[in-house]
Amino acid sequence: MARYKTIDTSPKFLPVVLSEQLLPGTFEHALNHLLDHELDLRSLDSRFSNDATGAPAYPPALLLKVILFAYSRGIVGSRGIEAACRENVVFMALSGDSAPHFTTVAGFIRELGEEITNVFTQVLFICDAQGLIGREMFAIDGVKLPSNASKAKSGTRAEFRHELGKMQRQVKKMLARHRQADDQAKEPGLAGKQTRRIEKLQQDAAQMRQWLADNPEDKRGAKNKVIKSNRTDNDSAKMATSKGVIQGYTGVAAVDNQCQVIVEAQAHGTGSEQALLIPVVQAMTDLIEQNSTVTADAGYHSEDNLEELAERNIDALIADNGMRTRDERFAEQDKHKAKPDALWDKTPGKKKTRLFGPKDFHHDEEAKVCICPAGEFLYHNGSKVVIKGKEAVKFTGAKRVCGTCELRDQCLRHPERTPVRQVVFFTGTNQRPQSHTQKMKRRIDSEQGRRRYAQRFATVEPVFGNIRHNKQLNRFTLRTRKKVDTQWKLYCLVHNIEKLAHHGYAQ
Repeated sequence: MARYKTIDTSPKFLPVVLSEQLLPGTFEHALNHLLDHELDLRSLDSRFSNDATGAPAYPPALLLKVILFAYSRGIVGSRGIEAACRENVVFMALSGDSAPHFTTVAGFIRELGEEITNVFTQVLFICDAQGLIGREMFAIDGVKLPSNASKAKSGTRAEFRHELGKMQRQVKKMLARHRQADDQAKEPGLAGKQTRRIEKLQQDAAQMRQWLADNPEDKRGAKNKVIKSNRTDNDSAKMATSKGVIQGYTGVAAVDNQCQVIVEAQAHGTGSEQALLIPVVQAMTDLIEQNSTVTADAGYHSEDNLEELAERNIDALIADNGMRTRDERFAEQDKHKAKPDALWDKTPGKKKTRLFGPKDFHHDEEAKVCICPAGEFLYHNGSKVVIKGKEAVKFTGAKRVCGTCELRDQCLRHPERTPVRQVVFFTGTNQRPQSHTQKMKRRIDSEQGRRRYAQRFATVEPVFGNIRHNKQLNRFTLRTRKKVDTQWKLYCLVHNIEKLAHHGYAQ
């Protein structure tokens, strides 16, 4: 029988050279070199005032090392980071065998604020110096993630006042029942349960009254429309996703297509992506060159956004909602959609009757006459009519003819209430200049436009896959937009430093 050496995993006291644990070519080696030799972190010194008195503080570089390395390993909580610094040899090497308390780690992340933008920018300059940014195409996209906020505590001020009234009425009823039952025999412990329930309702009501006092106006979104506030984190928003409605933030990233480096990262508490395009483009203006192209999906498409990009002379390819319906490559995409249920009804549905269109009518431009599919003449009802900027002629049927026609069901969408059929033939050219949306449709439907736009998906989606799956960012753990934006930039920093490590930085 074969004999094997015993594998002993019991605790041992071993001599360990901490610096030797950071192997060249790894993320932790690049991170350690970057923060020790390349980045200027003097702006973080302003938070300390212990030059003459007070205990020594942990260096910001040390805290950034352990936080970024923890995020790269899917460790988000400050308690988990503290434990890793005590138990994991790589964390020990990065922190110099010092284990910062979890409150120190949490406070450092919470107070970073705008200072993280400076760090992100410096890492971006290093990526550029290493030749990782091509500036040929930038793909902008976002991911919606839940936040550290309760979706149940969302509503308008009117809804909160209504809920507050219900709580107060419920407390009064419970107190009344409690007084009535004082002299009666009751189940042991019941009075205590009722008392705790009343106290909880009173506490919730007091918190809601305080929130209404602190927020005298409703939260408003686009076009000054009232949107739901959130009593846990009012900067977050309700967002519709493929997995239902969440209370969270949208993390937006602009990615360069050469090496998938994130050149701009922002987090916003809104589900409307249209409002996020221009702020991201403004932040990356210095990187956009004359031959650069900005791409984004249909969520960022709007006439105002396209007009703004045109005024800035920025070449862009922004898809619209109907792009795939115009692309013959997606002509059969419906057959690949998942069936709604395993026992879905396989009987063919009733097909809608095709209605007669202008092509089914005979139009003689010289004689200025129009004959319907039933062989009847239609009245000339207007010439040189401008519809949507195009010149056209109109014809209409007679009531005595259309009213008794056997083809009404094929000619009219609502034959029971529509008396006659009208038909329009466009004869002239567009009388007004093309909109930016029309120009974009023509560009993106061209062969070159389709080829360039197809690069967008392969550029930005792997970045979100890396951050969400590999780094396990399933939700934001902080509250308020400023802190969530800091956490999002930290994760994007991890991604960019990984790119530096994979391309041989600091070896």
